[in-house]
Amino acid sequence: MKPAAVVPARVPTSTYRIQVRESFDLDATRSLLDYLDDLGVGWVYLSPLLEAHPGSDHGYDVVDPTRVDPARGGAEALARLSAEAHRRGMGVVVDVVPNHVGVESPATNGWWWDLLTHGRTSRYARFFDVDWAAGEDRVLLPVVGDDDLPDPDGPVGNLHLVDGMLGYHDHRFPVTPGSADDTDDPQVVHGRQHYRLVSWRAADTQQNYRRFFAVNTLAGLRVEDRDVLEASHVEVARWFRERLVDGLRVDHPDGLRHPAAYLDDLADLTDGAWVVVEKILEPGEELPPRWRTAGTTGYDALAVIDRVLVDPAGEQRLTALDDELRGGVAAWAELVRENKRHVASTILNAEVRRIAREVAAELEVVPDEEWRGPVEAVLVELLAAFPVYRSYLPDGLDHLHHAAAQVRAVRPDLAQALYTVLPLLEDRFRAPALRFQQTSGMVMAKGVEDRAFYRWSRLTSLTEVGAEPDQFCVDVDGFHAAMARRQAATPLAMTTLSTHDTKRGEDVRARISVLAEDADWWADHVARLLDAGPDTERGFAHLLLQAAVGAWPIERDRLHAYAEKAMREAGEHTTWTEPDASYEDGVHAFVDALYDDGPVTALIEEAVDRLAGPGFTNALSAKLVSITAPGVPDVYQGSELWEQSLVDPDNRRPVDFDLRRRLLSEPAPAAPLRPEGPLDDGRAKLHVVRAALRLRRDRPDLFTRYEAVTASGAAAAHVLAFDRGGAITVATRLPLGLGRAGGWGDTRLALPPGTWRDVLTGRLASAEVGPVLDQLPVALLVREDA
Repeated sequence: MKPAAVVPARVPTSTYRIQVRESFDLDATRSLLDYLDDLGVGWVYLSPLLEAHPGSDHGYDVVDPTRVDPARGGAEALARLSAEAHRRGMGVVVDVVPNHVGVESPATNGWWWDLLTHGRTSRYARFFDVDWAAGEDRVLLPVVGDDDLPDPDGPVGNLHLVDGMLGYHDHRFPVTPGSADDTDDPQVVHGRQHYRLVSWRAADTQQNYRRFFAVNTLAGLRVEDRDVLEASHVEVARWFRERLVDGLRVDHPDGLRHPAAYLDDLADLTDGAWVVVEKILEPGEELPPRWRTAGTTGYDALAVIDRVLVDPAGEQRLTALDDELRGGVAAWAELVRENKRHVASTILNAEVRRIAREVAAELEVVPDEEWRGPVEAVLVELLAAFPVYRSYLPDGLDHLHHAAAQVRAVRPDLAQALYTVLPLLEDRFRAPALRFQQTSGMVMAKGVEDRAFYRWSRLTSLTEVGAEPDQFCVDVDGFHAAMARRQAATPLAMTTLSTHDTKRGEDVRARISVLAEDADWWADHVARLLDAGPDTERGFAHLLLQAAVGAWPIERDRLHAYAEKAMREAGEHTTWTEPDASYEDGVHAFVDALYDDGPVTALIEEAVDRLAGPGFTNALSAKLVSITAPGVPDVYQGSELWEQSLVDPDNRRPVDFDLRRRLLSEPAPAAPLRPEGPLDDGRAKLHVVRAALRLRRDRPDLFTRYEAVTASGAAAAHVLAFDRGGAITVATRLPLGLGRAGGWGDTRLALPPGTWRDVLTGRLASAEVGPVLDQLPVALLVREDA
């Protein structure tokens, strides 16, 4: 076993995420560095840069991992950006995607094209995780529409030969050399290939190559093979060899066969650089201790920061409201298990069947239907009951035993199948155990993030990646305990509030969280909105209304797009593959009413007027806390102003950096600094972000430890304060309750000895909270002699 990683030689004081794409390439990003430097950013954090599928805006569908995407500027532009960043004392961190590559257009991916051309004899056959036996030595490609394949065993319609390739509509596939020499019949040629075009519906059950979740156009890579690792990381290795890049963010490590071994290899390749992993931790779960990483990308911190700003008093009323609107809501654990069972039985059932085939191979049995049925069923139940994203055997064996106990309790009829399967899943050297670990995270993500999250709407600021929506809030003591653990265990992990994967932008969540302080009013207001608007399913409308008031003012087309994605992901009345036009028309009519129906619009605006002020208080508190708490703070592109995006692709919209430059160049806003209404331009937030980032960059010595700062007095419960080793953060929580209580009154902080100044206002600060927070709902105090 390799020793644990030492502290990297270079660690960012903060990062700023940029979505690099053809329309905003590396040279455009380089032109921002002066702005980011002025803002106080430590390192620029770039989305995936390797060559992606043509036109890809996100970059996670890499088709050639051996070079920087020319559409994003190419290697020369990366070198220019790196040189300028380093000249300014900044670093560069890049998002890398080791788990999969894009195969949507085979001709764009040379490795995949070769595999389809030559099959098992391809030099790249070992690169992809293909179950050849299950496809009768062919790769099954689920691309055929229903009209072109009425008989699954019949000919594929609309096949044609074009330019030496096999065509299906706009798709193009390679032809094995010699296979078309004696015929011009596309059906005959198709029958001679190392792949077979099958119905798109076959992906659920027959897919014989590992994918990224249920995305057929992203094929899994076998980076556990040393040759595959080196071939797929040749460009990444060059970045570090030539000192172009300083750190990495690793996408989806749970999809890898051996995440710990991969991180060992990555540490060697980067000479121990700062590396964080996009790992989703369930409450109470910790990263495996031997992983050579600085920590996660910060969803665990996000969950705690959000929840310390939520009022526990609203839990009972909001729970009852959602239960009433939905006609009964299952307990969260039951809802999760139900939805994980559904995806394991449907869109991810091909992965379950592959585990079952590996079980049969280990036991040397011929899997007939009588054997296969119970084994597949028990695998589905184990995946549904698995309490975390995955185990890393031998770490996490207790999670497997927990799931097995659940299966024994609810499915005693599967006892014999469980007895057969469990020993193989416990053995980390056996193929079924390895594949089960790769699959459990897929089932969790699709069942929870992309399904259950849209069926649970009592307070939607809590339905966020890396969080448990049934954990309603965290009190101040709980927050301090979590941050102290973070400081002790992973002080160099990333801390974030918004990412390209968050379901709602940070300031949308901040405004929605106010509902917990105003639950009775919200219940009455929702009833008025539902009665005034067009008839629609009331449970989903509740989720939609929270998105609307959280993001308002929001363009109509953005809210329509959100509504479509949310209702199809929920899958209760309509889905992506089988949309219910009547139901969807009703939802879209409801969205239109928010803009076109005067009384309905007035109710929405009334809600926004009521929530915006305290929502901005929550937003500023969350932002300052995220920047100053233990960890490396990440600012998602544009979120130095209000970040009121909804789920992707809404949160990947272009950012108005010209506006941000202009506001940053202006003098700091004079008192009062509090935001004014929902159309406020966000300069108060920009001021907080700039001051906090600059302090972290310029005075890292003030952020070396974590201690709670206690408060006393009538409104003590409304202040959150902590000392990072010379910099003290003071933030307002539960602002509506604070107003109802009459303000801060005699509330005081137990400040350490010395004279303290607030870097946000430039004023001396006393222990009395009221004067400290009379201009902004947050303060960042530094001792004068520091």
